[in-house]
This record gives sequence, C-alpha cells and structure tokens, in this order.
Amino acid sequence: MAQHHKPLVGKLAIIALAMFGFGFALVPLYDVFCEVTGINGKTSNVAATTDAAQIDVSREVTIEFLARPNQDMPWVFKPEVRRMKVHPGEIHIMNYIAENPTSRMIVGQAVPSVSPGQAALFFHKIECFCFTQQQLAGGKDMLMPLQFYVDPALPAQFSTITLNYTLYDVTSAWSEPDSQTVTGE
Repeated sequence: MAQHHKPLVGKLAIIALAMFGFGFALVPLYDVFCEVTGINGKTSNVAATTDAAQIDVSREVTIEFLARPNQDMPWVFKPEVRRMKVHPGEIHIMNYIAENPTSRMIVGQAVPSVSPGQAALFFHKIECFCFTQQQLAGGKDMLMPLQFYVDPALPAQFSTITLNYTLYDVTSAWSEPDSQTVTGE
C-alpha cells in the first residue's frame, strides 16, 4: 500500500468503528428516548391491577388486534377476533391462537406494541401471554388469553387503538424455571 493512502485508511477505519458503535448504541438510546417521551407504543411488561376506574358507557373505543410471527418463527399466530368495541373501564378477555406445525417443541415470546403510541399509556393488560414464554409441542395448538381494559382517561382524540403482537422463537434462550409450560391441546 502506498504511504500516502495510510492516513486515509486509518480515517476510514475510525469512521467504520464509530458507525458500528453508534449502531450498537441505537437500541438502548431508542428505548430511553421512548420511555422518556412515551411515544413508542410499548405496553407495560407487568400486569395492571383490576382496580379499573368507572366504566364510561357514553364512549366506545375500537380495539384492533394484529399478530404476526417473526420471520424465524414457524408458528401460525393470529387473534381470535380482529376488532372489538369496548367502553373505557370495562375489563375484556380475548384470545390469540397459536399453532406449532413443526414436529419439535418451540418456545415463543410475544412482544406487544400499541398504536398510536400515546394510547399505550391507557391500554392496560391485566393478564397476558406476553408476560411469560410459551412452550408449545410440535403439532399442537393453544389459546393464549389477553385480559385488558382501556383507561377512561384516554383522551377523546383516540377512538381506535391497535394492539400488535410479534411472536419470536426463543427456544435457544429458554430457561424452564422462569417459563410457563404449555403443551397444547
């Protein structure tokens, strides 16, 4: 390599390392930003209490349910119903359906998001399959319940909330003592 190229190669190497470091730091920085501003649409990872406020029967909110397995997750994963009208403060239960078409046991973990992001603060999950890892034997299926309510303090500008779950295969990272074991029906 010619001597006059060494400073350029050094600068390019430093730029490449800086870009890698920045890319690596983006996820935690994004999480902090979203937690501070509340705009990501992430729901809580812990169960809400059942001390729901008074039911607001003068108002209806449409909840849309979406589901998709991650590209590396072979399960069929879908909501039992696509949309539901609720009164803020009412507690509802609905199910997601999971099917493992493979011949092996797979452990799944669902990650929720709510859209619009500001509405996530008002969507409360009392019980959710997303709180635990789900083990499903090959060729089996199961219902995964979600119990929730919409806080009556939801601003009037929100008439529709979309709840989306992405399901990931976490079999390789699975640790049985912290997991819920479900063999399917």
